[in-house]
Amino acid sequence: MRVFHSLAFAACTAALLALGGCGTSRPPSTSSSSSAPIRTTPPLTAEQAHDIAIHALGLVGTPYRYGGNTPDSGFDCSGLIGYVYRNQVGTPPPRTVAQLNNWGYRIDGGELRAGDLVVFGTGRQPNHAGIYVGEGRFVHAPSTGGTVRLDHLQSRHWSRQNAAFRRP
Repeated sequence: MRVFHSLAFAACTAALLALGGCGTSRPPSTSSSSSAPIRTTPPLTAEQAHDIAIHALGLVGTPYRYGGNTPDSGFDCSGLIGYVYRNQVGTPPPRTVAQLNNWGYRIDGGELRAGDLVVFGTGRQPNHAGIYVGEGRFVHAPSTGGTVRLDHLQSRHWSRQNAAFRRP
């Protein structure tokens, strides 16, 4: 009987996954791989993307705190992204940088617009992320003892990092 329930559960799960793909849209760039995640929310409007950037800029100066995800408690980099996206568009992003690196669709640097994510790493696994706000700049919560700040992608430090760009 247990085997029957397991098989029934697996069949139902497979059917739901197959149906879930019916309302997806194509990635915005040909640079996305065929293993790109399925979009579960509509693409951001230009107004939403702008609002995300403005909200992120308004948090500059908030203290850094590992695991933090509110202005009162402070932010780490993924907590900042989660807070902004939840408050501006109601979309709860993944909590870790590794998960953010697979959220939405990969885009080329030339396609960046306000509200896109910038994910950094020097090795195979990404270790930092921020929100692109335009003009080559992004908002992020960099490190212990610091505060949320605005930095330039072409600064000496960040230009040395492997950057990936994501559009949720």
